[in-house]
Amino acid sequence: VFKLDYFGKTATLAQSAQFYKQIMVGVFERVFEIGSTYRAEQSATTRHLSEFLTVDAEMGYIEFEDLQKLMGDLLLNIVHRSWTDYETLFKQWNANKAILPSTSEEIPRITINEIHDMFFKATKEDHREEGDLAPAEEKWICQWAKKNKNSEAVFVTGWSAKDKTFKFYHRASEADLEIAERADLLFRGIEITLSMRQNNYNVLVEQLRAMGGDPEDPGFAAYISAFKYGMPPHGGFGLGFERLIEKLFNLNNVKEATLFPRDINRLAP
Repeated sequence: VFKLDYFGKTATLAQSAQFYKQIMVGVFERVFEIGSTYRAEQSATTRHLSEFLTVDAEMGYIEFEDLQKLMGDLLLNIVHRSWTDYETLFKQWNANKAILPSTSEEIPRITINEIHDMFFKATKEDHREEGDLAPAEEKWICQWAKKNKNSEAVFVTGWSAKDKTFKFYHRASEADLEIAERADLLFRGIEITLSMRQNNYNVLVEQLRAMGGDPEDPGFAAYISAFKYGMPPHGGFGLGFERLIEKLFNLNNVKEATLFPRDINRLAP
């Protein structure tokens, strides 16, 4: 996190809107926010920024399949509508329209373990014991899906509920407690993460404690209290705006998709 003095108190710049929008979904049912996000990650790559815009959404009274459909529909709408309205501009940048199916239900769904196995078989590069996808795997599976499934988008499912990628606010599948109700929507090699949240107060507190957190800590107390008297089943996603622009225009670096990119080496101007 980026720390700063806030009238004599220590504060941090926003890393995510998630906890706020979860609290709000209990009142408004569906919440969205577009705002700045700041991550103090030591990442000097073509896919990381220290300051970026996030398109955040949270939906109440839905289930995992509904969440995937909404996210898939949003991506399809963005791609098709932007090309309908701005095809001339895209062509000036030598951009190619993404190959995508006509409906979100047709976007391929592949488990993380299947991708590990497929990538190993194709490249002999082994990530099969890892709980997350390597960047090379994300890029490869989108290329594979483009060729074999006529889609440059892929839903990655089957994430473990026993791995460090499973956070205290995640919800495990009732059908299989070993699997998290989470998916990564990969688009041209970059991820858009979505998940169902744990809405049961007792389970949420238990998961937080099991991962070393204290529900009474000021950093958690206000968030946890919103669940105490009931919260509907809900889930949401965060979409990196600059990464989406990068892929829409077939750019090579996310820094090309923002006017004043901030990273570990660049603060000014």
